[in-house]
Amino acid sequence: MTSAVAPFDAPTLIATKRDGHRLPDAGIDWLIDGYTAGWVAEEQMSALLMAIYLRGMDEQETARWTRAMIASGEQMDFTDLRRDGLPLKTVDKHSTGGVGDKITLPLVAVVAACGAAVPSASGRGLGHTGGTLDKLEAIAGFDATLSTARLREQLVGVGAAVFAAGALAPADAKLYALRDITATVESLPLIASSVMSKKLAEGAAALVLDVKVGSGAFMKSAEQARALADRMVDLGAAYGVPTRALLTDMSSPLGATVGNALEVAEALEVLAGGGSDDVVELTVRLAQEMLDLAGIHDADPAHCLRDGTAMDRFTAMVAAQGGDLSVPLPLGACTETVTADRGGVMGDIDAMAVAQAAWRLGAGRSTPGERVQHGAGVRIHRRPGEPVTAGQALFTLYTDTPERLAPACGELDGGYRVLRLGDTPPLRRPLIIEATP
Repeated sequence: MTSAVAPFDAPTLIATKRDGHRLPDAGIDWLIDGYTAGWVAEEQMSALLMAIYLRGMDEQETARWTRAMIASGEQMDFTDLRRDGLPLKTVDKHSTGGVGDKITLPLVAVVAACGAAVPSASGRGLGHTGGTLDKLEAIAGFDATLSTARLREQLVGVGAAVFAAGALAPADAKLYALRDITATVESLPLIASSVMSKKLAEGAAALVLDVKVGSGAFMKSAEQARALADRMVDLGAAYGVPTRALLTDMSSPLGATVGNALEVAEALEVLAGGGSDDVVELTVRLAQEMLDLAGIHDADPAHCLRDGTAMDRFTAMVAAQGGDLSVPLPLGACTETVTADRGGVMGDIDAMAVAQAAWRLGAGRSTPGERVQHGAGVRIHRRPGEPVTAGQALFTLYTDTPERLAPACGELDGGYRVLRLGDTPPLRRPLIIEATP
């Protein structure tokens, strides 16, 4: 601070929220400015985050918090971009975080193949959820750091770019890492403001939100997820960005892999016209929503997956960002296979148990800036409802650190069950729970 007397002080603002009162607008601005600049200490912001986690923030506080984070950095504008003499239609998607959620990888390519452009500012792993940048950086040479000029050029030429937020909402970048290690991730206002500050600053003209529901999501119930979706849709509308949300199931892992390079490999299968049914279904549905908001109604996302045009766009995007898909993706050198102790039918698989196992294997972080193991993760061999024979592989765990295997297996224990033949099969839940009007 340069002024002799600061207008606020962190202990008083922490106490205000601790005691259940509303933070003043100017106090929020001061806190975000101060934390970004470094004169609000990490310990103080940690205490405030916990107070917010326990006491919450109302809609006005959340909107002001979001606005302050947007104002902390650069704001992009792509309204002047043209392709073939016509305005370039930009749209993006954001997931609130799931297990095995590699959807961004095929999705940006599909939407680009259908004629829109996707400027996707993405993050790294947070808590038990994987980060899109961590996944893409498993590709040899992939560079998520793009200058604004390079980003604009890539959007016109390729139609998609997945990049580190960089100068966008730098306050959120700091808070994002701090939430990850202070057990304050699962907070509705903090999630809403984190998501929307980056997405509104990145300059996309429209936004689709994939709000996860279930044991592997931050929002465990449809009621919680609906409240988060409504808060984020309102934030988008207030900034003049058409926004809609889907509530999607995250009780079981999405697809057949959880981990960085493992999920890239599965995304490539989807782009090659194969892959897990649920990953394909969600990719196509989100693409349809994005294209509708962008005003593109004559494209078929499913066809773009089948005919290879989406794969071409993904390959072009990776190459434009320095990636080399000809280099084999890394895979942990140490493995453990969990097998079935009896025959029957695979029951439910708890998404959180698998996520925690992948985290234990090294796919996630326990301290800010920690390097993830790109080859760490879990491969799921039998999905809920599929037949199982005694001794058959159910999960394979990968890591480069052998001492991580036992704790990871411990996380999986109790997270799945093989049902006997004749037992009631696992409930088949719809992947798309509901959509905002």
